[in-house]
Amino acid sequence: MTTHTVADDATAARRQRLVAYTRWVEQICRDDPGARTALRSGLRRHLDDVPRMHRFVAPWLPHGGPVPESEQRAYYAVAAMIAAQPRSTHTSPQPEVGLEPDADSQAAPQRPAPRYGTSLGLAFALAVTASGGREREMRESTAETRLNLLTRQSINGLHRHLPAAVGYLREVGVPIDWAQLLSDLTAWPVHSGRISRRWLQDYYRQRSQTLREQADRADQDEAENPSPGT
Repeated sequence: MTTHTVADDATAARRQRLVAYTRWVEQICRDDPGARTALRSGLRRHLDDVPRMHRFVAPWLPHGGPVPESEQRAYYAVAAMIAAQPRSTHTSPQPEVGLEPDADSQAAPQRPAPRYGTSLGLAFALAVTASGGREREMRESTAETRLNLLTRQSINGLHRHLPAAVGYLREVGVPIDWAQLLSDLTAWPVHSGRISRRWLQDYYRQRSQTLREQADRADQDEAENPSPGT
């Protein structure tokens, strides 16, 4: 039990750090057009081709030893995808307290973050569903095709296809859990199978729930407003 508790605490602490980083990127993209342009310049680029990003991202990389290139790449890629959104989508109304990297680059946000975030699979399921006042929805066939394509990729393929997929989700107004996406990108080289399974399970679980709710509403409407002759 003790080991399980320690592991859970470590997972929660890591989640907090990733949330702090992605919130900070969103804030700086909203408040500093120059920083946003610099971060956006790294979209779909290799680590050696993003000199303008280092001053913003490097202080947030984990300390305590060498950081694997795949993990560094995840931090840079997520920052670039956040910056590539229209500026109006960075909606936090006020600057956040505690969103600067501390001496160990392990700052945590003041607001508690949930231990786990929502996956890209859930985001695709929500994109198919008309909700939240969104004017556009993604076709179900498109969502399934794009999601299945992502789950079959190597880490290089995922980095190649992810910006377009995320951009499409943002175009239809679906929020992205950037911290969870960063976590999944970091773990992809070792745990791609497990992450792919979670994305697909989350997608079909949400779609099934949505279809049941739609059927229940249709039955209720029919009961309250029966068709003539019934």
